[in-house]
Amino acid sequence: MDLGAAERRIRELRAEISYHDHRYYTLDDPEISDAHYDRLLAELRSLEEQFPQLVTPNSPTRRVAGAPAERFEKVIHRLPMLSLSNAFSDEEIGEFDERIRRLLGTDSIPYVCEPKLDGLAVELVYQDGAFRQGSTRGDGTVGEDVTSNLKTLRSVPLELRPWPDRSGWPKHLEVRGEVFIRKEDFRKLNQLREEAGEPLFANPRNAAAGSLRQLDPRITASRPLSLFLYEVAEVKGLPFHSHWEKLEALNALGLPVNPRNRQAHGLAEVRSLYQEFLAGRHQLPYEVDGMVVKVDSEDQRRRLGQVSKSPRWAIAYKFPPEEEETQVEEIGVFVGRTGALTPVAFLKPVKIGGVTVSRATLHNENELRRKDVRIGDWVFVRRAGDVIPEIVKVITSKRTGQEKQFSFPTACPICGAAAIREEDGAITRCTGIACPAQLQGNIRHFASRAAMDIDGLGEKLCAQLVARGLVKNYADLYRLDLEKLLSVERMGEKSAQNLLSAIERSKKTTLRRFLYALGIRHVGEATARALADYFRDVRRLYDASEEALMHVRDVGPAMASEIHAFFQEPQNRAVIDALLEAGVQPQAPEQPTGGPFTGKTVVLTGGLDGLTREKAKEEIERRGGRISDGISRRTDLVVSGGGSGSKLKKAQELGIKVIDEAEFLKLLQAES
Repeated sequence: MDLGAAERRIRELRAEISYHDHRYYTLDDPEISDAHYDRLLAELRSLEEQFPQLVTPNSPTRRVAGAPAERFEKVIHRLPMLSLSNAFSDEEIGEFDERIRRLLGTDSIPYVCEPKLDGLAVELVYQDGAFRQGSTRGDGTVGEDVTSNLKTLRSVPLELRPWPDRSGWPKHLEVRGEVFIRKEDFRKLNQLREEAGEPLFANPRNAAAGSLRQLDPRITASRPLSLFLYEVAEVKGLPFHSHWEKLEALNALGLPVNPRNRQAHGLAEVRSLYQEFLAGRHQLPYEVDGMVVKVDSEDQRRRLGQVSKSPRWAIAYKFPPEEEETQVEEIGVFVGRTGALTPVAFLKPVKIGGVTVSRATLHNENELRRKDVRIGDWVFVRRAGDVIPEIVKVITSKRTGQEKQFSFPTACPICGAAAIREEDGAITRCTGIACPAQLQGNIRHFASRAAMDIDGLGEKLCAQLVARGLVKNYADLYRLDLEKLLSVERMGEKSAQNLLSAIERSKKTTLRRFLYALGIRHVGEATARALADYFRDVRRLYDASEEALMHVRDVGPAMASEIHAFFQEPQNRAVIDALLEAGVQPQAPEQPTGGPFTGKTVVLTGGLDGLTREKAKEEIERRGGRISDGISRRTDLVVSGGGSGSKLKKAQELGIKVIDEAEFLKLLQAES
């Protein structure tokens, strides 16, 4: 491709990527798959690498900047970013409308009503169609330069679309809007932080503000920030007659505008839209705390002017509060399906958003300590839709000295098994495999294909068996009979007989499968195999010290601690003994006798016709081989089946020996 053709294709790709960013991040209506989008971006990146002279600062490939800044530069807003006055009742919004009509001397006012997002106000400046600068609101007059951070948001176009009915773009354009985090993205962000043992964000607004004001743009890029624009501060060469016309113009230029904005002709329609917004607030994918009401006419706005730091022509019509004050009467612990212990505050009942709230989550022990919540404390509690209520802040000024600190339990409050806090983590977990709170998930794992391989024992049946009290631990599966199974809803005689046969077949299993089936935290199939090779009898693990466990391949201090705690728990030993008494016979692995797999790290890729992947793994391990999921320079052999993809390609690049299924089966037969 010559330079001219590359320039044309790069221009096409940038326009197409910008278009699809707008469809995905602003309209929530993508037209292409993620894979297709990734291919467009990869093609653009490849062309820019071939023709570096065509790279521009506003290319979609240059969204994430490199080095972090030492501090934020100050930005003086050309026009002040005013704050809005508030209306909290139907009477107050009526007074606002009456005041506007009186000042303008007219009977009815056209308004624009917009969802009031709970985020961080920003200003974006475009020069000749290119994004030049972004800043925070600050004190309304002086903000902080967050240009590099705003560039990481895919909802921010780095170049505007050409003006549809005019040539080029506006020469100078200043727009204002709100950076926010969608509810689902916020939930996932906090989940990742909780798993990493990091402090949780209190709410989406705090998360958005903290994420945008990072000195390192790479951190901002890792956060799921979104943007909606709601105002044109200044524009050169484009006279606007109404606010609605401005919003349509922003949308035409490819800038993100909230599609839920509405026009209202007079007070009655404003009130109707408010009720509509209020009723649907929790169905929105982002947090809103009210509805902004703006006079639509630009001429009327100029005539109304401003008072103090607020415009006369706009007001925030706030929703009823979802945050109230109440007292913590007790603190308890809830045990989840994964065994995680979550502290819960029991509250003096209080109405929030029309719902009576009497409990609030404290997430984990770290959050409990960080917020320093005590029994007897007065607190602010927040509730948003179907989100579990949470304590936002302790009102320390109301403390009397009678408040009591909560001691986090070291034993599971449900089953009494030891509760162990993960090393360098925030989560404390119950170690009991028969704990009723997590039994359903444990049984499902125990029966899974890579574990005991009990065909027919799916999620719904597990739930019914646990709910009816027919299975209270793993060993109870081997005590099921036809009569018990036929008492289960929608269980026919043939299905029951098939399940009993599968349970009976599972008694003859390998020690590796048995150890994996027990559900020891962090013990996957490879570690289960290593433990089976080293100890060769499950009972030998009862007395294994942490030091002895660390002699096992790939078992470090943290994992050794988890395994040791598991086998020291009397409840777990009792279940294992009951399984052995019920006839489960976990066989120790055969000692490898030498051959093509002994001491080798093997990777399976693609589909095999002659045997299942699980059986192939088992046969390799039985002959002294070790299974790995990823290709590396330590890989000795790759078995390639039908449909092999990237793993096969990487193996060939690294010069690793590759065999097909036919050759693999010959090796197995030669070893039999």
